[in-house]
Amino acid sequence: MFPPGFVLGTVTSAYPVEGAVDEDGRGASIWDVFAREPGRVVDGSTGAVAADHYHRVDEDLDLLRGLGARGYRFSISWPRVIPGGRGGRGGQGGVNQAGLDFYDRVVDRLCEAGIAPMATLYHNDLPQALQDDGGWLNPATVDAFADYATVVGERLSDRVAQWVPINEPNAAMMLGYGLGTQAPGYELYFDALHACHHALLGHGRAAAALRATGAKEIGCANNHAPMWPASDDPADVGASKLFDALWNGMWLEPMLLGRYPADLQPLVEEIVQPGDLADIRAPLDFYGVNYYSPMRVQAAPEGSPAPFEVLDLLGYPRTDRGWTIVPDALREWLITFRARFRAALPPIVITESGASYRAEPGPDGVVDDPERIAYLQAHLRAVATAIQRGVDVRGYYVWSLLDAFEWTEGLTQRYGLVHVDFETLERTPKRSYEWYRSVIAAQPPHA
Repeated sequence: MFPPGFVLGTVTSAYPVEGAVDEDGRGASIWDVFAREPGRVVDGSTGAVAADHYHRVDEDLDLLRGLGARGYRFSISWPRVIPGGRGGRGGQGGVNQAGLDFYDRVVDRLCEAGIAPMATLYHNDLPQALQDDGGWLNPATVDAFADYATVVGERLSDRVAQWVPINEPNAAMMLGYGLGTQAPGYELYFDALHACHHALLGHGRAAAALRATGAKEIGCANNHAPMWPASDDPADVGASKLFDALWNGMWLEPMLLGRYPADLQPLVEEIVQPGDLADIRAPLDFYGVNYYSPMRVQAAPEGSPAPFEVLDLLGYPRTDRGWTIVPDALREWLITFRARFRAALPPIVITESGASYRAEPGPDGVVDDPERIAYLQAHLRAVATAIQRGVDVRGYYVWSLLDAFEWTEGLTQRYGLVHVDFETLERTPKRSYEWYRSVIAAQPPHA
């Protein structure tokens, strides 16, 4: 289905899987605080234990090895490495060697198994100590992030194949600072653009810091989706265009072209400092796309805090999360993306894609999840079609290896190829795990 050398892998993230939030020197993160607030997480759970990956990492890496995965994207917990948020080059708070040792062992085990590590430096878990000083609204967080990148890069860059500075900065900043539905829970609407710009600047400065430590391949993992207007009404078309600029263009244009979308220029011109856009446009060795579903957008009623509304897509099947399943929209996005950016676009990697289905072990102990198999099969086919149309896509990473704490959905959604019993923490590979293993085994490993 794919050209030789195409990487089929899977993904986890630190806060959703690790647990052990108060152990071995780890500091508090914004998600530790946010998840404890009543009403923030649908089932009242937190990531305090999650999938207990911190204590079961060898078992989980054995599962990864058994899968035959060619690549594994995981995130490094900033508060586990630098509990106070600031450390390294003259910072405060200091480096937690136990935290670095944990990730050092993960990377060693991956390399021993022939699995290419892709490390994400930031996946939503800002140290609470930095949030107390304003978080990503404070430009000092950019400097702290670059220092953190240096600390981690100096320890791991000799073995980590690929790096992602920040996972889904659009979701983290717009939902966390704009709408308040994720940590840290601020409802700033368009004033959240300050946090957005600082996250982009953090991406660029961290990329430079990683390269200075010897990191070879640096990319991104941006959540993207086609935007479909709810109707042909000019108001709906205009609203979808603005939301497309905020959700898609605000991240890819600075990273690839060194500029913000024209529609957003008046909103950010007072934020951007000389040299910022040059830093943000740090060279990328791959462009990571996290894809789940297109979005249907209409103009909001007059007086609403934002000029657009995101609506349900009707007429499509849905995952147990309620997200619509439109594999062809992934093909559409990839082909349109290439046509728009051409020479400015590095090779693409699907850094995250998956679906939630709540399949549980049957009487025979088997977790039968045919819906997930169908979902992945259709999305892999969409990627293969895009490649046939000339899009340079180098890999596909399934979210997720393990059932885990799924942010505001808590423990109610199951994205894993491996079932986790959240009471006993027993792991059970699902039918989708076996299916994906067969797909990986059939893929030629080298070009």
